[in-house]
Amino acid sequence: MEREKLRGKKQNIPRKNQAFNKKKSERSDSENVSAEWNAPLRLNKYLSNSGVCSRREADELIKSGQISVNGKVVTELGIKVSPKDDIKYKGKKVSREKTVYILLNKPKDVVTTVRDKHADKTVIDLVKNACPERVYPVGRLDKNTTGILLLTNDGELTKQLTHPSYKKKKIYHVHLDKNLTKGDMIKIMDGMQLEEDFIVPDAISYVDETDKAQIGIEIHSGQNRIVRRIFESLGYKIKKLDRVYFAGLTKKNLPRGKYRFLTPSEISILKRKSFK
Repeated sequence: MEREKLRGKKQNIPRKNQAFNKKKSERSDSENVSAEWNAPLRLNKYLSNSGVCSRREADELIKSGQISVNGKVVTELGIKVSPKDDIKYKGKKVSREKTVYILLNKPKDVVTTVRDKHADKTVIDLVKNACPERVYPVGRLDKNTTGILLLTNDGELTKQLTHPSYKKKKIYHVHLDKNLTKGDMIKIMDGMQLEEDFIVPDAISYVDETDKAQIGIEIHSGQNRIVRRIFESLGYKIKKLDRVYFAGLTKKNLPRGKYRFLTPSEISILKRKSFK
C-alpha cells in the first residue's frame, strides 16, 4: 500500500483550472444539499428527524389525531410536508432538525459513546460546542484507537455507513511492537479465522520498507476490534492504531483532538457512495 493511499489520493486536476473547478463543484453540491433540505418529507420522518419520536411512534401520533399541519389535524399516513409548513404536536411547533456532519480526529483515551459514567471524556464532549443539534458517532473506535470519526444526526446515512452489507472501506496505520514478517503478512492477506469470523483484508503492506513494524491495512469488516484481533492472534502487540481513512474521508489538515464540518461537496459524495 503506497504512502499516498494512507494519506488520501490527490485529484489529478490541472493547477490553473483547479480553483475554478472546485468552486463550481462546491456551488453545485451546495445547491443539491439545499434542495434536499427543502424537499418534501413524509410526516412521520419529519417528526422523527425533529427528535419528537421514532417513525413508528409518529405513525401512532398521526393516527390518533395529535399532529396538526397548517392549523388542520391530520390523520392520514403518508402525507408529505416541508420545512415551510406549520407542524404542531400538543400545540407546540415542531421544527425539523438541521442535519449536521462533523469529522473528528479522535485522540487516545476518549471513548466513542454518547454517555459513559466511567469515562473521563467521550467524543461527544469534544464536539459539544460545535452545534445545537444532537449528533452521534457513526460506528466505534475503541478507547486506545485514534483517527477519523464521523458524527451526525443523519440516521439514514448512519445506517448505510455502519451496516455490514455496505462494506465501507477503512484504512488503518498500525504501529507494532516488532517487525511484521513476510510470512505473517501473507497469512493475514490469505484470510484468518478469528473465532466465528473469517477475515480477509483488502490490502496490507509496510508503510515504510525501512521500518517493518509500521503497517498499513485496508479492511471493510466492521467487527469489533478487528485490526487488533488480527495482529494479536499472531503474537504481535499494537503500540498505536490510527484510522486514517473512512468511507472516502481522511484526516488531512485535521489535528488530533480537533473537528470540522464536512463541506457540501464531501456530504454529496458521501451520500452518493452510500445510497447507490
